[in-house]
Amino acid sequence: MSIWRTKSIEQTIAEGDEPDYQLKKRLTALDLTVFGVGVVIGAGIFTVAGRAANQLAGPAVILSFIIAAFCCALAALCYAEFASAIPVSGSAYTFSYATLGELVAWIIGWDLLLELLLGASVVAQGWSAYLGIFLDHLGITIPESVAYGSSFDLPAFILVLILTALVSVGIKESMRVNMALVALKVFIVLFVIFAGIGFIKSENYSPFIPPSQPTESGSTMEQPLLDYLFGFAPAAFGISGIFAAASLVFFAYIGFDVVATTAEEAKNPARDLPRGIIGSLIICTILYCGTALVLTGMVPYHELAEAGSLAGAFEQVGKPAYATLISAGAVAGLTTVVMTLLIGASRVVFAMSRDWLLPSALGRVNPKTGTPLKITIGLGLLVALVAALTPVGKLEFMINIGTLTAFFLVSIAVPVLRKRRPDFHRPFKVPFSPWLPWLSAAICAYLMLTLPVETWIRFGIWLALGFLIYFVYGYRKSRIAVGAEEEAVFTKTP
Repeated sequence: MSIWRTKSIEQTIAEGDEPDYQLKKRLTALDLTVFGVGVVIGAGIFTVAGRAANQLAGPAVILSFIIAAFCCALAALCYAEFASAIPVSGSAYTFSYATLGELVAWIIGWDLLLELLLGASVVAQGWSAYLGIFLDHLGITIPESVAYGSSFDLPAFILVLILTALVSVGIKESMRVNMALVALKVFIVLFVIFAGIGFIKSENYSPFIPPSQPTESGSTMEQPLLDYLFGFAPAAFGISGIFAAASLVFFAYIGFDVVATTAEEAKNPARDLPRGIIGSLIICTILYCGTALVLTGMVPYHELAEAGSLAGAFEQVGKPAYATLISAGAVAGLTTVVMTLLIGASRVVFAMSRDWLLPSALGRVNPKTGTPLKITIGLGLLVALVAALTPVGKLEFMINIGTLTAFFLVSIAVPVLRKRRPDFHRPFKVPFSPWLPWLSAAICAYLMLTLPVETWIRFGIWLALGFLIYFVYGYRKSRIAVGAEEEAVFTKTP
């Protein structure tokens, strides 16, 4: 029994029709697009844009957003091809199981779990911080003992529990709440763009690309792996600063791949999944570029606040009431991000338990709600505790490395499956294959090398834990392993 054993596409799709593991098909192209926008527009646009402009790129941060969007667009095309052809829960995990083998599939599933669970915890803490800012504007103060940054972040804990209950009720019900909050969030972003236009000063765009300058290097553990390996001196601004900012604002795009985790719940996955994945990415890119252009035009880039930069920009131009409205929008926006990450995490674990790589009893669908109730509640409690008790800090980089690993392997898997199964029907195809998938993989690998050394060490520890679980349990218990053993016994029986 090889660790590179693969599961056929036909078997993967057939398992999705088993009564105990069958999810309800309720989602349309609009639902999927809103789902994608809901998870992408969140912590990134409300926090990352100002920091990237202030520290790395200046007004040219808009170019950084475009570069990051291009990188994500290549990966999105690969996801769209797989999601339309293999409309089964699990996203990159499921795709790789059918192409690169069980061990790679486990690694991707384990990485996705890291991305989604840690992402939900980080964003829940960010939500708590923005809630405190919003309530302060209203004259209400959360007690320091349970506020953001305390030993027990009560607002973050309560938020995750409420959203876990909502997600447990059903995917369509979650989407109704998600759609309302996404509409509010998009309104706030559009408000920032159109209200901010009147405060733009052309001199703030000069120089558009500030001259490159060396930066103080931190400890070895904080250096990008690329700089550490080749001895490069860290620098900010200039052309290198634009690309460094692109690595940072990449965080703002994380989430569109979560759309693929709901593939099994789409009414018409062949048509709607590519629309949902690519459509959400296009909408978010337009909103991001507009926001970055207005933000750096309102306030000189070196005066932008590193945290809460959108609200801070309006306070700096004498519009505190606008800042209050934006803080409220951030609270609504981050709510949808936490909810969609919880849904994505539950669907990845659902797919892994249905393959028996994790205990199969976890993945049984509740007949009333049509959702994997045990998984949803268990992960929700875990995220709530992590968000409330853990000072996440620099672990945001772990989200990036988990996502980029999945993007890298999915990009490689597209030409592999094209070669192995040229006969399989693909409703959507990546153009210029294999060149675009290879380019996508190369860009993802480069961005991974720009992450700090300490992130790679933590990632190695996480992978080691995953390998331990796989070889102790999943390798022997998976459907393919059990099926192979039964077949061997059958053939030996006289």
